[in-house]
Amino acid sequence: MKGEFEVHGALDLIQPHDHCDYLPHHVLGSSTSSSKPNTEQFDLSDWVQRVEEHLSEDLHPDPNIAEVAFSIESLPQMDHFIPQTKCAKCDNNGEDSDDKNLGLITLLLECAVSISLDQLDVANKTLLELSQMASPYALSCAERIVAYFTQAMSSRVMNSWLGMFSPINNPNPILNAFQAFNTISPFIKFSHFTSNQAILEAFQGRARVHIIDLDIMQGLQWPALFHILATRACGPPHVRLTGFGASMESLNDTGRRLSQFARRLGMSFEYYPMARKFGEVEPSVVVGRRGGEAVAVHWARHSLYDVAGPDWKAMGVLEAVAPRVITLVEQEIAPRGGSFLDRFVGCLHYYSTMFDSLGATLPVDDTNRYQVEHCLLAREINNILAVGGPARSGEEKFGEWRVELGRRGFVQVPMSANSMAQAQLILNMFPGGSQGYTVFEGDGMLRFGWKGTGLYVASAWTSRASM
Repeated sequence: MKGEFEVHGALDLIQPHDHCDYLPHHVLGSSTSSSKPNTEQFDLSDWVQRVEEHLSEDLHPDPNIAEVAFSIESLPQMDHFIPQTKCAKCDNNGEDSDDKNLGLITLLLECAVSISLDQLDVANKTLLELSQMASPYALSCAERIVAYFTQAMSSRVMNSWLGMFSPINNPNPILNAFQAFNTISPFIKFSHFTSNQAILEAFQGRARVHIIDLDIMQGLQWPALFHILATRACGPPHVRLTGFGASMESLNDTGRRLSQFARRLGMSFEYYPMARKFGEVEPSVVVGRRGGEAVAVHWARHSLYDVAGPDWKAMGVLEAVAPRVITLVEQEIAPRGGSFLDRFVGCLHYYSTMFDSLGATLPVDDTNRYQVEHCLLAREINNILAVGGPARSGEEKFGEWRVELGRRGFVQVPMSANSMAQAQLILNMFPGGSQGYTVFEGDGMLRFGWKGTGLYVASAWTSRASM
């Protein structure tokens, strides 16, 4: 039945999803694609990285300098940056397509420099040109990502003129897109099952457990964990789940589905919705600690909207809660703060790699791919470029929460061999698993990415007070 959870195995959670409102009618009407996935990847991320290197060489180290000597002419021998392997579905026009993509990427970089120098009139003219040249529905991966960056940078310029720097906080339009992302890419499953393994190990032998999810959305992660807990040799624990989110209606819907699933498993279950940000509540309200209860906090940190509130307050709540385990999954976007140009370069490198992974494994007219690009990736790009930075938002955010946890006295719990085995199994479930997706362990963390470039990193922590 639509909206209910089904578990057919530890790694076989399939959820229904609706179409995103942002899709054009001709895409909405296509439930299946006749096109075949790309077998040869257009390495947009490698190309972008090389162009960025020339950009960084040409930029003066002083961000306040009045002029920057950067132009198409300042990027010599750019034809050598064009990848030799091209996707037949992405680039049908050969050299003409290469020339166009090269011009788009270079023009986008020039525009970023103009914005960084507060030359908004120049940037606006460039953006108008780019908006007429690049489409988010193009066959070319390069053209699609340029179109989304153009939209985000246009918002940045407009916000600079109007003085409006409010982050995107409404998560409702992207919930279905997350389900689609869970279907077509291993990154969401990596987050869910890697974290579940760490939580399962922390809950071993405990009769009462409490999970605090900082951004529960539709609760897709928890049925698989419930299923394993319900089949423990020592019997299922009493599970309490506190879910944070922006919409009480959505939170209640998630609670009803999870409660029904727990009843079907014969597991004792309590659910508490919190339509607030984690950093805005008192620790006693979050936990209300009960004797012998093991507490786990989970956070899959993304760039769509702010979950924590003021980061230093959220860290204070975590310290007071003193959880037995904290599972944290972060996007490896660096830097998240700092100057606009720094954020632009890091963002372009990250999302060009993400677009590479989707373009190499899915056909250009795949409905789910459009949904993910329009409703997730484009929104993240917009939030990073149009808003990001403490000087604009008025609120300083931690660059990497895993670094801050270490500084605040939390102890890292190395990811187990079982976590690595599950991550490898997830990788092999998807097209391109043996050719493009990569998972590797380092410093007790697991990193999941595309062709060696890390996109998500999972880590686990514990409070000294709970040891």
